[in-house]
Amino acid sequence: MSRSAGARANRRGEPPPSPDPLPAPALDSHTHLDIVVGERPAHGAGDEGWPDDEAVDAEIAAAAAVGIPRLVQVGVDVASSRWSAALAERHPSVLAAVALHPNEAGAATDDALAEIDRLAALPRVRAVGETGLDRFRTGEEGWAAQEASFRAHIRIAKERRVALVIHDRDAHDDVLRILEDEGAPEHTVLHCFSGDAAFARACVERGYVLSFAGTLTFGNAGYLRDAAALTPIDQLLVETDAPFLTPMPHRGRPNASRLVPLTVRALAEVTGVDPAQLCDALTATGERVFGPWE
Repeated sequence: MSRSAGARANRRGEPPPSPDPLPAPALDSHTHLDIVVGERPAHGAGDEGWPDDEAVDAEIAAAAAVGIPRLVQVGVDVASSRWSAALAERHPSVLAAVALHPNEAGAATDDALAEIDRLAALPRVRAVGETGLDRFRTGEEGWAAQEASFRAHIRIAKERRVALVIHDRDAHDDVLRILEDEGAPEHTVLHCFSGDAAFARACVERGYVLSFAGTLTFGNAGYLRDAAALTPIDQLLVETDAPFLTPMPHRGRPNASRLVPLTVRALAEVTGVDPAQLCDALTATGERVFGPWE
């Protein structure tokens, strides 16, 4: 999700308590720690105004305490991508993904894309994302720019041999079309999977990985549970998209990586897989897609 699209709206109320720890370690494959810990700095602030290391480290430690010792920190523009890469370099529990979010596609200048390409070559940057298409927040007049940006990001991911992390909102068919046109990278992740069983089947057949967020736990999300149920265990990931999409029973309050166990347990129930076995599978898939953390 774009930082500008709803950071303030998703920071209502007190942070929920941490759930019981998982029976085995898992991961958060998509988080925005910069927004979890503090609001985005003013435009043009450069390296000033970002969260201090102590606050970020506290969030990472809280996640590890409940069985989430591995995080993927995701950028959505040049500034947050630089911050994400720097955090991954500093902290052994974190890997980074870098990109221009589709709602930032209007800023996809040659210079901006060149900077994403430069960052994608860094050792602890293991994905290009989140990139993709968003037909919900962007009107038809912006779709051509989104497609051009998405195609450029796919090419960077392939050239740098890193994973591709896709934001897909109300654009399932177009996402598949562009991936077919360009050729998908070896590791392609549908972040915060939002499709039904038919779309899940199409993605699974193409070898893509489906990452489920707290939306899986929502009462009106039976279609997501159907999609998760048919996805092979080795094509599943779990995420928060924190501070957004907080799982039940805390929907509407600020999300954080330490709440991943709520989604993991829901996913275990949907798939019928023992929670410890599922944690092992999620960890293995995370390391296959993003590489080792240490």
